[in-house]
Amino acid sequence: MIPPHRHLLHESFKLVDLLIMSVAMVLALWLSSASGLATALVEQARVENVPVLMVLWIAWHLVFYRMGLYGSRRLVPRRREALDIFWATTLGSLLISSAASILNIPLRNPEFLLSFWTLSTLMTIIGRLSVRFALEWARVRGRNLRNVLVVGTNSRALHFAGMLERNPELGYKIIGFVDEEWAGSGEVKRRGSEIVADFDTLSHYLSDNVVDEVVVALPFSKSYEQSSRILSICEVQGITVRFLWQFFEPKLAKAKIESFQEMPVLTLESGSTGNGQQLAKRLIDVCASALLLIALAPVFLLVAVAIKLSSKGSIFFVQERVGYRKRTFKLFKFRTMVPDAEQKQAEIEHLNEVSGPVFKIKNDPRVTRLGAFLRQTSIDELPQLLNVFKGDMSLVGPRPLPLRDFRGFEEEQHRRRFSVPPGLTCLWQVSGRNSIEFEKWMELDLQYIDNWSLWLDFRLLLSTIPVVLEGCRKSSNGEFSRGDIKRPESVRTKA
Repeated sequence: MIPPHRHLLHESFKLVDLLIMSVAMVLALWLSSASGLATALVEQARVENVPVLMVLWIAWHLVFYRMGLYGSRRLVPRRREALDIFWATTLGSLLISSAASILNIPLRNPEFLLSFWTLSTLMTIIGRLSVRFALEWARVRGRNLRNVLVVGTNSRALHFAGMLERNPELGYKIIGFVDEEWAGSGEVKRRGSEIVADFDTLSHYLSDNVVDEVVVALPFSKSYEQSSRILSICEVQGITVRFLWQFFEPKLAKAKIESFQEMPVLTLESGSTGNGQQLAKRLIDVCASALLLIALAPVFLLVAVAIKLSSKGSIFFVQERVGYRKRTFKLFKFRTMVPDAEQKQAEIEHLNEVSGPVFKIKNDPRVTRLGAFLRQTSIDELPQLLNVFKGDMSLVGPRPLPLRDFRGFEEEQHRRRFSVPPGLTCLWQVSGRNSIEFEKWMELDLQYIDNWSLWLDFRLLLSTIPVVLEGCRKSSNGEFSRGDIKRPESVRTKA
């Protein structure tokens, strides 16, 4: 059961977040009033529009809830909390923008949205960090502390206790250890602590003393029965129990506890994790791809006409690619090669210039003149926004590979790149592209997976812009040939 004061704090956060959203909205209206937005909103402020505002409030609240901003943040680093708020307000602003466009209300004005996003982000971060500093200040001075009893006196238990003592702002107070006497027990006394109970007297100690949490740090492989008994004792007395991770020592997989129909399950994932951040990533993909598809519709039309006039064949090239968890999907691109390019692949396989399972030649005779330009400027990739909107791909992720390349994989570790959705851009695209060897390409993909965050996605999207602009500059100067292929598809059959 959540203590009353903590429950009150969490509920207060919810109300304050909605209040900040409302204040930010009013201030944004005032800042953008020169464009007549305020007048337009007043005209829309009718009784029948009240449900719309209610929906926006609910959506804002759900985004913050899914990002984990209403749970205990005591152990979350300040930087992580600020980033979570940044992505929550960004996602919330995108939802408001999308809703405004669908419902045709004036909140879709760019000036208003930029002001609202900036104000809501800054006000929420400042508010949360101010509360955090106040709580940490109180904890360092002995207020709002949680008494912790550590079961075990091994090196892991002592290391954990030392970590809590070195960080008093977390608000945890080690009141003692529980263990039987053994050769290493003297280390507890040397560090100024004491063993307050053994396994037989633990129940009595918990009954007679103030204990908020019990941390079990026993070797699981040797103490299963003992750990199970401790859990039962704490359950009876309503005391929170934490078990230090000690069952296995994974090199890559990240652990989390989930619930399957009330049955707790320990989950190990070696792909990207992030609960609310994964939801935010998907919603950003949907909103951004939808807006880009609408904005770039004239470009699609012009390119389609140019392809039809320049060569025979279809406008789009559709190819089966390997995506998330090795599921296949149909990838869309503007056609950049002659219509029978895939059939001609076998004739030029011996000209392959790269190692590994991929295929690439610099001056590919199958590429049309217009196709070389489309590839150089990355315009040929634009139809993949449809794949992003559908959910086959993401804006950022390892590039999807053709079936031919996938079947040529020999290293099992390289298949881990399929543990996340493929994307339009990734580390490979901003780190040299075709000048990078296959092994380095795979290494960069795995590096992205192991270090994934929404902030990394944002940085990669920004880093991709100058790469694309450089391709456009070369094209405008005529610095490309029929075989200048600048994207991952260049290492594989194209049409």
